[in-house]
Amino acid sequence: MQNSTARSSNYLYQISIIGLLFFIFGFVTWLNGTLIPFLKLACELDTLQALFVTFAFYISYFFLAIPSSQILKRTGFKNGMALGLLVMAVGCLIFIPAANMRAFPLFLTGLFVQGMGLSLLQTASNPYISIIGPIESAAQRISIMGICNKVAGILSPLILSSIVLKNASAIETQINEATDAAVKTGLLNELAGRVVMPYIVMAIVLAALAIMIRRSSLPEIDTSADASADGAASSLAAGRTSVWQFPHLVLGAVAIFVYVGAEVMAGDVIGIYGKSLGFSLDQTKYFTTFTLGAMLLGYVLNIILIPKYVSQQNFLKYSALLGIVLTVLTYFTTGSTAVSCVALLGLANAVMWPAIFPLAINGLGKFTQIGSAILVMGIAGGALIPQIYGLLDKSLGYQLAFLICMLPCYLYILYYATSGYRPR
Repeated sequence: MQNSTARSSNYLYQISIIGLLFFIFGFVTWLNGTLIPFLKLACELDTLQALFVTFAFYISYFFLAIPSSQILKRTGFKNGMALGLLVMAVGCLIFIPAANMRAFPLFLTGLFVQGMGLSLLQTASNPYISIIGPIESAAQRISIMGICNKVAGILSPLILSSIVLKNASAIETQINEATDAAVKTGLLNELAGRVVMPYIVMAIVLAALAIMIRRSSLPEIDTSADASADGAASSLAAGRTSVWQFPHLVLGAVAIFVYVGAEVMAGDVIGIYGKSLGFSLDQTKYFTTFTLGAMLLGYVLNIILIPKYVSQQNFLKYSALLGIVLTVLTYFTTGSTAVSCVALLGLANAVMWPAIFPLAINGLGKFTQIGSAILVMGIAGGALIPQIYGLLDKSLGYQLAFLICMLPCYLYILYYATSGYRPR
C-alpha cells in the first residue's frame, strides 16, 4: 500500500514538473500573437515582414530538433530541460539591445534563440509525458499539459498587450499623422522600449526555473523500451534499423507540420486577419486570447472523452472535420462571424498535438528519442505556412489566402487520422 502511494506521489510530481514546463512553452510561444502587431508598428513593417516573427521563432525547431536529441543523449532529460530554459533566457535578453536600436533583425535573432531553447525543451518533455504512462491514455496526459500550455497562452498576450500595446490605436494614429521625422522617431522609440522590462523579467524567471529543474529529483526515463505493453509494438521496433523505416512516424511529422501551421494561423495571424476585416488594433490585440480560450475548452474535452468515450485517433478525425467546416466558413462570412470561426479553430486544433504525437511515436522503442526530434522538426510548419499566407494575401486577398493555406492542412490531418497513423 505504501509503495503504491509512493508511486502515485512520484507520478504526480513528474506530471507537475512537466506541466510547469508546458506552461512556460505556452507563455513564451503565444507572445508572438502580440509581437506581430507590436513589431509591425514599432519597426514600420508590412504584413509579410511582420510574419517573419513566426518564421524566426518556429524555423529554429527544424534546425535544432535533431541536435537537441543528441544533446539529450549526453545530458539526460533533466539537464537538457534546464539548458533549454537558460537558452530561452538568453533569447529574451537579446530583446534589450533590439528594442534600444529598434532593430527588427535583432528581434528576430532573439526569437530564433528562444525557439532553440524551446526546441530542446519540447524534444525532452513530449516523449517524457507520452512514455511515463500507457500509450492509450497519452493523449489525455498531453491534454493536461495542453491546459497548462493554453492557460499560459491566454494570459501571456493579455499581459504583454496591456504593457506594449496600451492605447495602441491612439499611438498608431499619432505615428501615422506625425509630419516631423524627429517626433515620429521619438514615438517609435518609446513604443519599442516598452518591451524591455517584460523580457528582463522573463529572462530572470526562466533562469530561476532552470536552477529549480536542475536541482529537482525528476527521474530519467528509459527510451530504449516503448511505453506500449503490446508485444507487437515492441517487435515492430526490434525489426527496424532506421527511424525512417516507420511510415506512421514520417506521416506523423507531416501531420505535425501542417497542424502547427494551422495553429499559428488561428492563434497568431488572427490579429492581422481581424485588421483586414476592419477591426482596430485595440480590438485585435486580444484576438489570440480568444483562440487560446477555444483551445483550452478543447483540451478539457480531450481529458473527459479520451480514451473512455472515444479513441484519440477518432477524436482527431472529428477535429479535422470541424477544422474543414470552420475554414470554409471563414471564406463565406465577414466581420465578427469570420473572426469567431478563426478563433473556434482553436477548438478543432486542441486534440491534434495530443493525438498525433503519441500515435506517431507508438512502437518506436529505441527510436523514440530521435523519432520525437523528427516530430518536433515538424513545428517548422508554424514558420512556413504563415509566410505562404503573407505572400498570397498580397495577390489573392486575405480570405482566399486563408482558405488556400488552411484547407489542405485539415484535409491531410483527416487522412492521417483515418489511415496514416497505423504502424506498419
